[in-house]
Amino acid sequence: MNYDAALDQAIGKLHDEGRYRTFIDIERAKGRFPQAVWNRPDGEKQDITVWCGNDYLGMGQHPAVLAAMHEALDATGAGSGGTRNISGTTVYHKRLEAEIADLHGKDAALVFSSAYIANDATLSTLPKLFPGLIIYSDALNHASMIEGIKRNGGAKRIFRHNDAEHLRELLQADDPAAPKLIAFESVYSMDGDFGPIKELCDLADEFNALTYLDEVHAVGMYGPRGGGVAERDGLSGRIDIINGTLGKAFGVFGGYIAASVKMCDAIRSYAPGFIFTTSLPPAVAAGAAASIAFLKGEGGQELRDAQQLHARILKMRLKGLGMPIIDHGSHIVPVHVGHPVHCKALSDMLLSDFGIYVQPINFPTVPRGTERLRFTPSPVHDSGQIEHLVRAMDALWSRCALNRAEIVA
Repeated sequence: MNYDAALDQAIGKLHDEGRYRTFIDIERAKGRFPQAVWNRPDGEKQDITVWCGNDYLGMGQHPAVLAAMHEALDATGAGSGGTRNISGTTVYHKRLEAEIADLHGKDAALVFSSAYIANDATLSTLPKLFPGLIIYSDALNHASMIEGIKRNGGAKRIFRHNDAEHLRELLQADDPAAPKLIAFESVYSMDGDFGPIKELCDLADEFNALTYLDEVHAVGMYGPRGGGVAERDGLSGRIDIINGTLGKAFGVFGGYIAASVKMCDAIRSYAPGFIFTTSLPPAVAAGAAASIAFLKGEGGQELRDAQQLHARILKMRLKGLGMPIIDHGSHIVPVHVGHPVHCKALSDMLLSDFGIYVQPINFPTVPRGTERLRFTPSPVHDSGQIEHLVRAMDALWSRCALNRAEIVA
């Protein structure tokens, strides 16, 4: 086999379809976010505004987070030195897990190297703990959930996105005595819509199923203490396993699950993705714990309120221009483009001509024909930056000869 030719063919296919992904080399500077410097391919540097980051609240530069990380770094050094089972558990890891458990009203938590690994490792391990387990998965669940469910070797059922009635039909068709788990998300990051948590919990109660909720795009962002949509809606107690990230609203790195002591103990004891992975550096764990603690308080609520305000303003302004906004009332602002080449062209021109960085979202992240630009306004974006973005989108939409459309519900 000609291996180089096969690689050329695979990469060339992405270019031909207009969905080849490029890295944008940027330099973030403490105290300037969302401003950054783009190291252009031509060797020049250009000031830009980041509009697609997942540091939703700017906590990656917050003084409380940085102070905690400096303290831990000076006290312990760089790495953890091992897996959690072999020398890699420190006071910082225990403190972080205590903060997470308290955030979600659970008795325990377990920290992983990422939320992707937390989903994959947990969902692929559960059938070992519950033989014969059937997992019912929302059709738009994140790739990490899909991968974990695929790898577990157990039975799975896919219900139509946010369709509780379809889920009921699937549950009714299976053996009442079989162990069951319903896996879904609170905020689906590409459309920004919310999962019907209460309805799915009601079905779980009716059919004696466990519930598994991915709150990755909601932790820090919703609820009186940043516990997510389940906390906002008073439903945390009805969720058996909550998955979250430390790398988005909390501004640091890592992922976790929060659940009962027995559930966390079983997952840590059986999941290879936990057992054989080096634990987070103590400085990262310390920063994440400080971020969670801060966002539980009044300062966190002020940031959440400011972020929601900026998201509403941006949606309102873009809607006023007739842009095809997908608006489900969340903090995410997707603009539907519908073609990978157009989406990439818009992204490139926003960056080079206007200093606005928003990454194109193409297949396989979203279905073909639903390509989009996904804006993530934060509390640290100001009114001038919002105005600049709106004017740039207005100019480029016409230049690209795209149709202005009705709001996408």
